[in-house]
Amino acid sequence: MNDPTTTTRRIGMATVLLAASAIAACRGPLVPGEDVPVRYDPRQLRTVDPVEMNRLSKRPPVSVEQGTREAEERFQNPGPPPPSMDIDLAQARASALEHNLDLKVELYNPTIAETQVNVEEARFEWTFFADARRSVRDAPAPTATIANQSANTSFDGGLTIPLQTGGTITATLPFSEQDTDNVFNLVNPAYSAAARFSISQPLLRNAGFRVNTAPIRVAKYQSQIATARTKLEAIRILANVDKAYWAHYAARRELEVQRQRYELAVDQLERARRQVEAGTGAEVDVIRAEAGVADTLSSIITADTALRIRERDLKRIMNRPDLSMDSSVALDPTTQPSPVGFTLDPEQLANRAVENRMEMLELELQLAIDATDIDVARNQELPLFLLDFSYGLNGLDSSYSGAFRQVGRAQYDDWTLGLRAEIPLGNEAAKAGLERAILTRVQRLATRDLRRQAIRQEVFDAVDRLREQWLRILAARQQVILSGRSYEAEKRQFELGLRTSTDVLDAATQLADAQTREVAALADYQVAQVDIAFATGTLLGNVRVEWEPEGVPER
Repeated sequence: MNDPTTTTRRIGMATVLLAASAIAACRGPLVPGEDVPVRYDPRQLRTVDPVEMNRLSKRPPVSVEQGTREAEERFQNPGPPPPSMDIDLAQARASALEHNLDLKVELYNPTIAETQVNVEEARFEWTFFADARRSVRDAPAPTATIANQSANTSFDGGLTIPLQTGGTITATLPFSEQDTDNVFNLVNPAYSAAARFSISQPLLRNAGFRVNTAPIRVAKYQSQIATARTKLEAIRILANVDKAYWAHYAARRELEVQRQRYELAVDQLERARRQVEAGTGAEVDVIRAEAGVADTLSSIITADTALRIRERDLKRIMNRPDLSMDSSVALDPTTQPSPVGFTLDPEQLANRAVENRMEMLELELQLAIDATDIDVARNQELPLFLLDFSYGLNGLDSSYSGAFRQVGRAQYDDWTLGLRAEIPLGNEAAKAGLERAILTRVQRLATRDLRRQAIRQEVFDAVDRLREQWLRILAARQQVILSGRSYEAEKRQFELGLRTSTDVLDAATQLADAQTREVAALADYQVAQVDIAFATGTLLGNVRVEWEPEGVPER
């Protein structure tokens, strides 16, 4: 063996120092990159800025008098109507399915849960490992049988194979070279090689397919729970689309009713003025009619604001790219209510709801997880017996080829068999874990019964509300007919001089109120049908809706 010189040592030391400096200076997986902080003004955290409405206004503030004149001018000369777009209920649903942000957020949950399944399944992936080492020794030796100087180069590579039974198989192929100044070594330099196989398998605790694949089953159950929750949210969002659509329909019809009331008040004002001009009426009737017109203007303003809010809510849920919330395009609902009475069987609907509701499916999946947890907890009560076995073929020669030939001929071999036992004396932790798992399942069973009861009550309540809204429609329809007759009678009485403008305006107000109640009853009847569909875990209508979870974006 050649003695290592001082120059060689210095070169080696310099190389190590240079490599360490390069690693420290370079950016890599061990050296995190520079964090980019969030840029903000620290004063934002400690300062509340004031706001002045006159600065926010796009035009100079106006007085009440000026605003009144401008409002009257707008009502008398409304100008061209804003652009409008026909929209039916099916289009609103389709837009929500394609563009709704709440639904997009929910559609990622099944994909996220599926990644956990992949994580658990990856626990049984094979692992390749490799190791390379170089060691040099230069030290005084007390006897001649111990080398003063030696150099050793070793390599090791192999596979680790986790088993679904709980064991682990390891296969390695180590080989090395040893050079020494020991004169007693039979082979120098010596080349060694080996092929080794080992298996470690638990026999009771942590043993078996069901115990070791339990995390995979739990992850799959959790993935199915995420899918069930996503379906529930999809049904909820589509139900909200229906409700927003009918709320918008009711708001538009309410505005039409108030505009009709305004037109009736204007007609009454014209009649009062004609009677005064003809000398058959009193001036006070004109004043009363003008007050009635002003009152209807206030109702129109309120109804118009409500329509804008409902329309904006529907646009938000639809989230169409060409129809933003601040768009001036008005939505004209074309799907009309269908006031048809139904006779429903609450018991049949309740049983159907218990079968279809995703909350019940979620609980069943949770109970399956609880059963798996109990199996694992029972297994943890068992003592641990670990069986280890290893077998190896060895070779040693003056070259690698000779050493590997010896391994191939199985000229030298060795094996080891071992058994290790661990038996807890009290085992209280495992017993407590099993008790907790059992109690959790019992609690979940009680929760299932409670959920079933709540779902049945929800269905019964929805059926009662549907019947209530149907009766409201019938009552409101009669009120509209009778209020219309009353208004016509009061109008004729006014023309004969037997009634005042106040009487006619009151009759017109009663007619508008009856029409408003009818519109509300029609919309609420549609919403009640939506509630029944949601309570039974379905979607109102005859169109089936299918959805797909969002995929993982490309990296």
